[in-house]
Amino acid sequence: MKSAGFDRAVALLRTTQLADGHNDLPWALRLIGGPDPATAVGSTDLTVAQPGLHTDIPRLRQGGVGLQFWSVYVPCQFEGHSAVTAVLEQIEVVYRLAERYPAELAIARTADEAEEAFRSGKIASMLGAEGGHCIAESLGVLTALRRLGVRYMTLTHNLNTPWADSATDDEVHGGLTDFGRDVVREMNRIGMMVDLSHVAPVTMRAAIETSQAPVIFTHSSCRAVNDHVRNVPDDVLGSLKANGGVCMITFVPSFVSPSLREWDESVQSGMAAEGLDYRDLDARTKFVETWNGPAEPKATLDEVVTHLDHAREVAGIDHIGLGGDYDGVTSLPEGLEDVSKYPALLGALLDRGWSEEDCAKLAGRNAMRVLRATEEAAERQF
Repeated sequence: MKSAGFDRAVALLRTTQLADGHNDLPWALRLIGGPDPATAVGSTDLTVAQPGLHTDIPRLRQGGVGLQFWSVYVPCQFEGHSAVTAVLEQIEVVYRLAERYPAELAIARTADEAEEAFRSGKIASMLGAEGGHCIAESLGVLTALRRLGVRYMTLTHNLNTPWADSATDDEVHGGLTDFGRDVVREMNRIGMMVDLSHVAPVTMRAAIETSQAPVIFTHSSCRAVNDHVRNVPDDVLGSLKANGGVCMITFVPSFVSPSLREWDESVQSGMAAEGLDYRDLDARTKFVETWNGPAEPKATLDEVVTHLDHAREVAGIDHIGLGGDYDGVTSLPEGLEDVSKYPALLGALLDRGWSEEDCAKLAGRNAMRVLRATEEAAERQF
């Protein structure tokens, strides 16, 4: 049943460009069609409903998505040159998506281009690299990715890089090495946003201390609400006020719900008993399919709202956004099952007394401000 605020949310998204920080459709298409970008894109028709995915064009439209950061994710198993090859293939997937659906998607490299796409009735499509291992310890590769249109890079994924500590690995660098700080400075220089999702708290603090531009968390939630290692501690959330950055609250069930986190911890224990690494997402999916452990609980939209309320209180309304992680997870909270559900979330917030101005900031204005601020702080323009 639609909330009283649902229609207001739909109307709001006609004039407010909703910016989602993280969607893994490009990798999902690779899993379906293979590593060749031509077959990855050609194997699935996104103009029709795709029940096996969280994302297709009709549901993006229904959800009011105006700017999508497509993750050009590379698993940690790819290292060195193979990681660089894979990230280039994933960038090509996004470009081919825009070529296949030119009436719906438009590649955007700048804030101005993103806003122009929205005004023309298209979904602005931006690139985000997930995992600093994809640059193979090369600032030249980092700059080349920016030249190709990559607007943020997540410093780590589930494993440490040789220069940054991950939230889901052992701390070995004290956050960032000297080269890691150089990576952050170079990202500032070339106008690439520093994404601190996936990194350890010590890395978050080191990156915020180093960065001369606002940072982002593209898909993280609040550790004070749910004590998951992938969530953001309150001191870091609070530091976004001075930094100017944005934490984009995610919908990943185990990050959102304490009961899901506890269930996920039991999955990790079960995998460890069989010598499996829970950070290997493909292995985890296969393990859960045949596991005889407790049934998976359900996270809810209301639990996501709890994170949003907390982040607004601690970081401030100017420093929060949305990053669903659609097609990067196997399940989602009830009420947020796919990319069509953003109006339901915003409607629930309106019903709880959030103003339309606050919802507009959450939906996209804050993310656009950081995108533009990163461009303005850059020494080199692309």
